[in-house]
Amino acid sequence: MSADQIALSRQADVFSLKEAFPPSTRTFPQMMIRQAERFGCRSLVTVGGATLSFEATKRLAARAGFALRAAGVKPGETVAVMCGNRLECLQILLGCAWCGAIAVPINTASRGAQLEHILKNSGAKLAVVESTHLAVFQRLPQESLSLERIWTVGDVPADAGLGWPHGPIPDLDAEMEAHPSLPSDTVAVLYTSGTTGVSKGVCCPHAQYFWWGVHTAALLGVTEDDVLMTCLPLFHTNALNTFFQALLTGASLVVETRFSASRFWTSLAAHGATITYLLGAMVPILLSRDASDTDRRHGARIALAPGVPPHFHAPFTERFGVSLLDGYGSTETNFVVGALRHEQRLGAMGRARPGFEIAVFDEYDNQVPDGTAGELVVRASEPFSIATGYLGMAEKTVEAWRNLWFHTGDRVIRDADGYVQFLDRMKDAIRRRGENISSFEVEQVLISHPDVENAAVFPVRSELAEDEVMASIVLKKGAVLGAADLLDFCQPRMTYFSVPRFVDFVDELPLTENGKVQKFKLIERGVADTTWDREKAGYTLLR
Repeated sequence: MSADQIALSRQADVFSLKEAFPPSTRTFPQMMIRQAERFGCRSLVTVGGATLSFEATKRLAARAGFALRAAGVKPGETVAVMCGNRLECLQILLGCAWCGAIAVPINTASRGAQLEHILKNSGAKLAVVESTHLAVFQRLPQESLSLERIWTVGDVPADAGLGWPHGPIPDLDAEMEAHPSLPSDTVAVLYTSGTTGVSKGVCCPHAQYFWWGVHTAALLGVTEDDVLMTCLPLFHTNALNTFFQALLTGASLVVETRFSASRFWTSLAAHGATITYLLGAMVPILLSRDASDTDRRHGARIALAPGVPPHFHAPFTERFGVSLLDGYGSTETNFVVGALRHEQRLGAMGRARPGFEIAVFDEYDNQVPDGTAGELVVRASEPFSIATGYLGMAEKTVEAWRNLWFHTGDRVIRDADGYVQFLDRMKDAIRRRGENISSFEVEQVLISHPDVENAAVFPVRSELAEDEVMASIVLKKGAVLGAADLLDFCQPRMTYFSVPRFVDFVDELPLTENGKVQKFKLIERGVADTTWDREKAGYTLLR
């Protein structure tokens, strides 16, 4: 069989899961019970140096569920989890799913007002916190939160100074029967990164993760012979999805502590990984490193890598021997747009996946013709395969799910063949002198310069009280580049009105733990003393 035929066969095999798991069984406990019976002592997950079989993972979930229930956590109640990629993090997430509680995984970079908002909005009475993050709880206003106690992970410093009763996770010495959850029940609340405003808690039902696993495994061609490796955080949908891919297919998952460019390829080789997961920023970081004999000393064949600029795909595959699979999904949706590797079109995310309908709307929710930019909207035909709303934010829920479509906030173009190209976030669009400018498109030109490592483009207010285009630039190690020379490179490659007026050379861009640029921080900083201004410099635009 050719590689394309194998890919199609594997997709068909994965979609047979729809028949293997009737709708009423698309909950974590039911999936876990069935797969433990089928795969037994076969390795399911390795995390924090510990390897658990399918059967051992089921027992871990049952014991963690018992500990939570014994502590008074009732079905439907929330449990906050602020922990790195450790076994304890996984056991609490699975324990919540087993006993009917709702896990609230929190970005470990959360601080201050953002963390206070998450704890207040979720109403968690119990928090499970890694010791390295306890200090951020010292500064929280205890009286305004529902939090009653903290279970600690790791050694607690003597000066922890916590205002709440705290102690280690209780011994897992007993098991409980699985709570009879429904596929529609919320299994986790994941908070958006908050790059443009207050974080929203996305209510994710059990069935949503079933479909995450099915669609992602189908596109990657996951089988029970595969070893998956992720270094993405377990508080992120991507990593949680990876667990369900392994659970549903019989594959084995390795969860690394964090992304390390220097150890990435050796880790793949050490674990025998065949499939891995990357975010957009990771690909240029790996390419920027000096070539090494470890570049191809591994068995990985494909990486899920949404949001990677098109010009990186060929160099990455040529150097490392790993194909990059694009696609579209969000915490609120699922893997709704994608294509098999041989069906991909460079620069496009793919087409609507089976079970999802997509459209492109204008600002009044009218569908626009193919080839016209607009907002990507999504709806599902399978029940509870996307999120059910935002926790405690009824108005935001109605706004996002209005007219029976989920409004993604992403600006795209769909062609006549149904392939979707991402342009930018709707809020990342810049309007200058009556022209709409895509920050994404400007960024693609900037990072195509051989001396540029990364770039972020965003609006700043000018003296004319309108948007001006500003770019923060990270240069490659050892590179020397002037702002005027950079704009000389840009001018032939973009419209004159898109050329940045302001250029800032910075050592790094502010990123979330998920690798997204926190543009609100750049906007807040705005034009600084070190910022180059082409108008003050007398730089001439060509029209």
